Amino acid sequence: MTYLDILHQYWGYPDFRGIQKEIIESIGAGKDTLGLMPTGGGKSLTFQIPALAQDGVCIVITPLIALMKDQVDHLRHQGIPAAAVYSGMHRDAIVATLENCVLGGTRLLYISPERIGSDIFQVKLRHMKVSFITVDEAHCISQWGYDFRPSYLQIAAIRRLVPKAPVLALTATATPEVVDDIQERLGFKVKNVFRMSFERKNLAYVVRQTEDKDAEMVHILQSVPQTAIIYCRSRKRTKDVAQKLTEYGISATWYHAGLEPAVKDQRQNDWQNDRIRVIVATNAFGMGIDKPDVRVVIHLDCPSSLEAYFQEAGRAGRDGRKAYAVLLYNGSDRRTLQKRVEDTFPPKEYVQTVYEHLAYFYQIGVGSGAGCTFEFPIDRFCTTFKHFPTRANAALTLLQRAGYIDYEQNPDTQARIRFLLNRDDLYRLDALSDKENEVVTALLRNYGGLFSDYGYVDESYIAQEAGLDRNQTYTVLVNLSKKRIINFIPRKNTPIIRYRSDRIDGADIVLDRSVYEDRKAQFVKRIHSVIDYAQNGRVCRSRQLLRYFGETKSVDCGQCDVCLSHTDTEDGDERKLIRRQLLTLLADGKKHHITEIRRLNSDWELTGDVMREMVLEEDIRMEGSFLLRPC
Repeated sequence: MTYLDILHQYWGYPDFRGIQKEIIESIGAGKDTLGLMPTGGGKSLTFQIPALAQDGVCIVITPLIALMKDQVDHLRHQGIPAAAVYSGMHRDAIVATLENCVLGGTRLLYISPERIGSDIFQVKLRHMKVSFITVDEAHCISQWGYDFRPSYLQIAAIRRLVPKAPVLALTATATPEVVDDIQERLGFKVKNVFRMSFERKNLAYVVRQTEDKDAEMVHILQSVPQTAIIYCRSRKRTKDVAQKLTEYGISATWYHAGLEPAVKDQRQNDWQNDRIRVIVATNAFGMGIDKPDVRVVIHLDCPSSLEAYFQEAGRAGRDGRKAYAVLLYNGSDRRTLQKRVEDTFPPKEYVQTVYEHLAYFYQIGVGSGAGCTFEFPIDRFCTTFKHFPTRANAALTLLQRAGYIDYEQNPDTQARIRFLLNRDDLYRLDALSDKENEVVTALLRNYGGLFSDYGYVDESYIAQEAGLDRNQTYTVLVNLSKKRIINFIPRKNTPIIRYRSDRIDGADIVLDRSVYEDRKAQFVKRIHSVIDYAQNGRVCRSRQLLRYFGETKSVDCGQCDVCLSHTDTEDGDERKLIRRQLLTLLADGKKHHITEIRRLNSDWELTGDVMREMVLEEDIRMEGSFLLRPC
C-alpha cells in the first residue's frame, strides 16, 4: 500500500497537509529526520503512517502519558496494533507488552522516556525488529530547550542498540539553536530538517496592558462568547478565577496537576464536550488536547518563555477560523518574571541545604541510599524544614540535572484492586448492574491473584475490555468498593524521589557550569524575550514570535493589537507612504546617509519612528549614520 492509500483507509483524509508527505517520505527512506510543525499541524500522522507501511515496530518516545494512552486507544479502535509502556505499570504487564513487540504483534509501541533506560526494555529491544524510532517533543533533549528533561539523554544510547533504525524527531517549538542541538544529541548522520511555517493566519495575537486583569478577562469573554482557555501560574488562582467567572454567569471549571486523575479526566471531558465553556488551568493542561473550536486563549500570567506561550496560545483556532490569543500584562509582571530567575536558580548553598534536609526527611545516612525510592509529599517536606515550595522544587530539579537524584513530579502511578469476596461468593451475586458485571468480568479475565493480594490494574485497559469510557469505569470501581466487593485504591500522582547514588555530605554537592550557570543564562534570555514581546508595541506580534523561532521572512499579520493600532491611527496612511519612500530609496542596494532620509518627509519624528520600526523588523539595516537594505 502507498502512504496515500494508508491515509485514506485508516484516517479518511483526501490528502496530506503541509510538510507531512515530505517527512513521511524522508523517514520512510531511512533518513534521520527532524520535523518542525506547529501545534495542530498533524504530527502524529508523520510517524503512524510510515509505521504501518514498514515491517517491524515503531518505537514512539513521548513524555505525555495521557496522550499516549489516548492515541493507543484510538489506534486500537481503528484496528491498528498499538501498545504503551509507562511509569507505574506492573512488571508483568510490561513484560507481556514487550514480548508481543518481539513476536511482531505490535506496530507502534509508545514508551515514556523514563522507561527506556530500564534493563528490561533494553534487553527486549535487542530482539525487536524496529522500523524506526520517533522522538516526540524532541526539544526536551536539548539543554538549551525551554523544557529540558534529563531522561531524554538516554535516547542516544537506545540508538546504539538498534543502529540500523533511523530516528524521526518532532517538535512544535524550537529556536535555531535548539534545532541544531536536537540533531547533534540524537546522533543524526546527516542534518535533515523539514520546517513548516509557524505562522497562524487565523490567530490574532494581542497584548492588553491593564491593571485590572480580572475585569479585562471578563470583558474579553463577554465579547467572544465561545469556548476558551485561561492560563494561570498558581493552582489556587485557577480555582479563584473559575469561581469568579461562574459568578458572572460564565460556566467555568479549573484544572491543575494536583487534582485527582478522575477529577481531571471529568473536567477535561466536560470542557471537551461543551458542557463547560471555560477551563481555567495551569500549564499542566493542554498537551495532546485536540479541541478545534477554542476561540480564545487568555494568559492572566506571563509564561517563562515564548516557546511555552506559543504552544499554549496555539491551542486556539485549530479549526482554521478566527481566534484570539491574549496576554494580559502590567507593570508588576516584569518584576514577577525577573523574580522567577531567583526562584528557578536559587543559590547553590540553598540547593546543598535542600539535599541535606531530604536526607533528614528520609533518615538516609552518608554512604547509603543508592537506589532507594520514596514518595515525596512536598508540602509536608516544606512545612517541616520551612522551605517555600517553588524554591524547594527548583533545588530538587537542579539536583536531578546534576545526577544525584531522580525527581518525578507527576508520576502516573497505577490503581490497585483487591477482591474482598471469594470467587464463589462473587459468582452468586445477582444485584450487580450491567456495567458492574462488565467491569468485574474484565478484571477476572485479565488480572490474576486479585483474591489473595492487591494487584496493579490499568483503568484504561479495563475500560476498553468492558466497553466503557474511563470515567464510567472509575465510577463503577468506586461503587464496587462502596458495596465491599472490592477494595479500590485509585491512581495518585504524589511526586517520587529516587537516590541515584549513595548520599554524600551536602557541602560536597557540585553543580557544574552546564547544570547551573549556562542554564541560568539561557533562562534569563528567555525571560527577557517574554518581557520584550509584551512591551514591544511597535512590531507586529506575529512577526516577533516568528522571528524568535528563526523565521525572518514574514509580513505584518494585520490583525494583532500592534497592526490594528497602526491602521487605526490618523497617520496610518502617512506611515505607509514613508515606508514606500524608504524602500524605494534603498532599492539600489547602496548605503544612504541619514541626511537623505530627512529630506523624504517633513515630519521627521514620524519618519524616525517608522525607520526604527523597519530596523526592528529587519526590513532595513543601520550602520552608523547610514541606512541600507539587508543582503
